[in-house]
Amino acid sequence: MARRNRSTGSLDQRSESILRAVIEEYVATAVPVASQALVDRYGLAVSSATVRNILADLEEGGLLTHPHTSAGRIPTDAGYRYFVEAITDSSQLPAVEQLMIRHQFGQVQHASEQWFRLAATTLAAANRSAGLATPAKPRAAHVRRIDLVSISERLASLIIVFREGALRQVLVTLAEPAEQGALTRVAVILDELMAGRTAIDAERALARIDGDGPIGSVVRRVGERVIAAIRDYDATIIEEVFSDGLLHVMEAPEFERSDKLRRVFAALENRAYLGQLLDQVAGTGAVNVFIGAENAPEEMRDVSLVLAPYGEPGSAVGVVGVLGPTRMAYPQAIGTVRFVSTLMNELVQHLYA
Repeated sequence: MARRNRSTGSLDQRSESILRAVIEEYVATAVPVASQALVDRYGLAVSSATVRNILADLEEGGLLTHPHTSAGRIPTDAGYRYFVEAITDSSQLPAVEQLMIRHQFGQVQHASEQWFRLAATTLAAANRSAGLATPAKPRAAHVRRIDLVSISERLASLIIVFREGALRQVLVTLAEPAEQGALTRVAVILDELMAGRTAIDAERALARIDGDGPIGSVVRRVGERVIAAIRDYDATIIEEVFSDGLLHVMEAPEFERSDKLRRVFAALENRAYLGQLLDQVAGTGAVNVFIGAENAPEEMRDVSLVLAPYGEPGSAVGVVGVLGPTRMAYPQAIGTVRFVSTLMNELVQHLYA
């Protein structure tokens, strides 16, 4: 898992146990944690005074803070980071939960769009947070099939199906009237010419076509639109974001002001930031956690993202993950995201072979 801006050294075992207890208690209650509560509930076998001293040391080290209206402590982003790095290797989803999730995906294994919706829904339900999933997308898409459908005498619908499973539909204005029979012949020519090719290869193949004659000129005109559509698709890092569980996040006391959460999802909806994160995590093959201020956009400073890539680096890569307040149950989130990304790898392997 990616390590980000860890600024503290290692803690001794007792301090680490108390930090973990503060985080677990605060995640569960959303209430600042007092020393006596830790002694009473976590069997620390030390006095309340000793716990207070350790809490003070953790606060001085930047791992805890306390709201000025409360005597209790809450974790800082650095505290969560220390905790996440300590528990990530042991955060595995229980076998029974793995079996349940695998069974759910098995019901829709022949309908790829449902995989992404199910991934988002599964992650949301398992973590009481927002689940996210993006379709695996290549840097350079390959054409699978081209269709051309007449709309009027000089207007046609160009449909491009990519080998990676996506579809593009664009309107083409024709220089001369053309019936469906002629358009079907053009589509067959382009299909034979461009199937299995990327934009660069398709452009080279089209350059060899004679543009003279009624059919040849339409082939060139439509072929240029095909290439433009492929390039447009390639330029989009993330084409679509499937999400579920927004209501879970809205229920968190951190987001009683709905405008805060609205800004978070606006940052994700424009896809630019999620696209940057996909670039960062694509080659890691691991779960990556972005906590609070580790997120670059100001509006994302109150949330954490737990993300993992899936797919084939160099061919097509997508991401699955969880978004929630920094007060997140990280062991569960990491375990679920790790398992769902592994499952998505298995499910989409045949699409990107």
